[in-house]
Amino acid sequence: MFTDGMTPDEIMNKYKDDVNRLAGYLNWLEQKSGSQVSGVYGDDGLSENSVPVPVFDSNLMNFIRTADATSFMDRNYRYAYTRNHIRTTEDELRFIDNATIMQMDVLGGILSNYVMGGRTKARLWSEGMNKGIFLRLVKKMKELIDFWANAERKAY
Repeated sequence: MFTDGMTPDEIMNKYKDDVNRLAGYLNWLEQKSGSQVSGVYGDDGLSENSVPVPVFDSNLMNFIRTADATSFMDRNYRYAYTRNHIRTTEDELRFIDNATIMQMDVLGGILSNYVMGGRTKARLWSEGMNKGIFLRLVKKMKELIDFWANAERKAY
């Protein structure tokens, strides 16, 4: 997963297809970011003894499945957080806004935290939407890939 020792062009080529797949969700992410994309099955007057089950927007689940199939997924995503002193949501957002192409693996670590962590703590998927993490990540990744793709063409 690490991009140490790779050139910006190598990083761009490694992640370009995955970023383009995720960018397909940009319109939906822009519309739904900050809004509620989950509910609880059982709010309709089911018994108090019933277990509440979270229910998610189908587009969110498709986004999660798509992200889960990318090369961004890293089981050791916690190392990206500790190496870069990321502890809070504000730290995540600040890092995303200031990231360069050379830190694409850390952006993948943040995405992994929400996608993979959401498997056991489903609230992370909702938080990723409500706090705008998914939108900012995909926008930043797309911006970096587009910048380097255009820079590469202009060099010739």
